[in-house]
Amino acid sequence: MKLSPAGAAVSPVKISYTLTFPEAQAHYIDVEMTLTGLKQPTLDLKMPVWTPGSYLVREFAKNVESLTATANGKTVTAPKVSKNTWRISTAGVSTVVVKYKLYAFEVSVRTAFVDITHGFVSTSGVLLFPKGMLDQPSTIKIVPYKDWTTVSTSLEMVGGDQFTRSAPNYDILYDSPIEVGYQDVFSFDVAGVKYDVAMYGGGNYDKERLETDMSKIITAEANVFGENPNKHYTFIVHNRQRGGGGLEHLSSTVLGASRDQYGSERGYQGFLSLVAHEHFHLWNVKRLRPIALGPFDYENENYTTNLWIAEGFTAYYQNIILRHAGIASTEDYLADAVGDINIVENQPGTKVQPLAEASFDAWIKSYRPNENSYNTQISYYDKGAVIGMLLDLDIINATKGKSSLNDVMKYMYTTYYKGKKRGYTDAEFKAGFEKFAGKNLDDFYAKYINGLDPIDYNKYLGFAGYKITDQLAQGNDPSLGISTAAQGNKRVISMVLRGGAGWVSGLNVGDELVSVDGTPVTDYTTILNGKKVGDKIVVTVSRDGKAYNIPVVLQRNPRIQYKIEEVPSPTAQQLAVRAKWLKL
Repeated sequence: MKLSPAGAAVSPVKISYTLTFPEAQAHYIDVEMTLTGLKQPTLDLKMPVWTPGSYLVREFAKNVESLTATANGKTVTAPKVSKNTWRISTAGVSTVVVKYKLYAFEVSVRTAFVDITHGFVSTSGVLLFPKGMLDQPSTIKIVPYKDWTTVSTSLEMVGGDQFTRSAPNYDILYDSPIEVGYQDVFSFDVAGVKYDVAMYGGGNYDKERLETDMSKIITAEANVFGENPNKHYTFIVHNRQRGGGGLEHLSSTVLGASRDQYGSERGYQGFLSLVAHEHFHLWNVKRLRPIALGPFDYENENYTTNLWIAEGFTAYYQNIILRHAGIASTEDYLADAVGDINIVENQPGTKVQPLAEASFDAWIKSYRPNENSYNTQISYYDKGAVIGMLLDLDIINATKGKSSLNDVMKYMYTTYYKGKKRGYTDAEFKAGFEKFAGKNLDDFYAKYINGLDPIDYNKYLGFAGYKITDQLAQGNDPSLGISTAAQGNKRVISMVLRGGAGWVSGLNVGDELVSVDGTPVTDYTTILNGKKVGDKIVVTVSRDGKAYNIPVVLQRNPRIQYKIEEVPSPTAQQLAVRAKWLKL
């Protein structure tokens, strides 16, 4: 019971949903929402505009159709008063039943999708919430389509019925996606925590091998933080012909995978890396979180400059955890690490957008890339992973192996999530780094977090007796500085590299390459055969139906291909850092 300001008991509003799929073949969910115990003259029902973990306003209300409301068997008015708000007249009414149809046909880990094979209910994009009642509990009854037999979700059953679930509040409800269909489910326990893995779409996976390796990952990650706060966790895996991506939740995750990727060692480890990433999030961002990310504002952007920690560090751990768990070799891990470095260093945007800004601008840039994004942006995943590696090496070296980034993560989790029961500020996480590094990090932040200084990789890798070398440093291949894509039998420019030959000369995205020095472009890979850096050529393009002859001076291909190598005769200190870092 709640108490009013005067101390009198107030009955809470009871909220329930029923989800049916009578037109699954047409990709619809029918939603019935019942609210009882109402006492106000009007009720605003709202649809979130985004889903936590995916930093883009997606306007889920666009999928709602035919909303109606009834009370005492009679229709009550329910006009739409904003892009995501319906206002219902409830004067003198205690119970209202709201019905609407929700179109669900977007394949991703963050959006609802329904067809005759399954229903994926991404709850934040399906279920309306009553304004001012985000703290209210609700029940969800699922009426399956035809032969669907199974529900997979982290929401608790009501009365042992898998088709009836409950949520203590909307933060939990919106953080608990639901898979319903006839997915293949296997389960296992790790240190007393039950794990369910729900596999939709088939695939060449080996359940026993997955159970063994996923258990290793879970154990290694729990060791970082000192505990696993869940009693039950659900992996929902969508296996498709081509699939990828993941979205974290408090006690579950949704993963996208290619159904045949498990058959190759590279594909299998790629899937395990995704598992490690999304499962690590149950601590990092779902509990240990930037202060802006909770309590959530479901109707507006929630800005933070710390996604390089929330996502970038998670991207770092997704690979190092496989090494710590004994799944990946040292060579595998170093290849992944240098892969992140190569992505960062080959992207012109790394010289334009600071890491903290990349986080803040996720809402308008990261999820809305265009043809020039490569030149103007950097990923807080990729560069954040690199920064995580640098700080880990720095802390290990500074403390002579006594501490590592793991200690920072555990300290922050214990202090802010468990102790202060709130998110952290930028300054507080910086202080956490400094506590374990034993030094001020103002210069590091100024250069690499808030600034654009080139990263001194060899300084940090040198702590562990490694160095990076550019395998293409002596190359002198000519380049147009463009990327192209095939459109039928045409070759069309898809990206122009900042500062490259095409950028300087005025080649445009969308130009069709017609000829080079009068020779028709039939094979893009050979158009510069026989050409040298500094050569002047004429590129003929078709732009908006007109031909243009564009003089171009070829530049050296600026691509970098770093490799991590051992330094000659590493010292005992370097070997000790290496052993701590890579769990050798």
